[in-house]
Amino acid sequence: MARTRQNRPPKQKAAALRKHLVDKVAVSDVCEELGLQPSVFYTWQKQLFENADKAFDGGRASNAREKELEAKIAALEAKLARKDSVIAELSEEIVRAKKEVGEP
Repeated sequence: MARTRQNRPPKQKAAALRKHLVDKVAVSDVCEELGLQPSVFYTWQKQLFENADKAFDGGRASNAREKELEAKIAALEAKLARKDSVIAELSEEIVRAKKEVGEP
């Protein structure tokens, strides 16, 4: 019977890695306790080391990303407002033309 995939919360992953790296518990013991394959544990460890620099950036990267998204939203809202004004202008011209022709 196939085992179901378990999505573990980030806090549980961090606790498992901390147990190995700080408390010096063997990887096999941590994996046995959590019921996971060592390859999964090592994948978590790789992700931790690849993203460790983000812990020290002081939130600057996320703030830059938020500002970038806000600028993009503002640009899209301005574009949408321009389109709305063009549509309103064209609709007004169509109504005016219909009234001149005598259509209801």
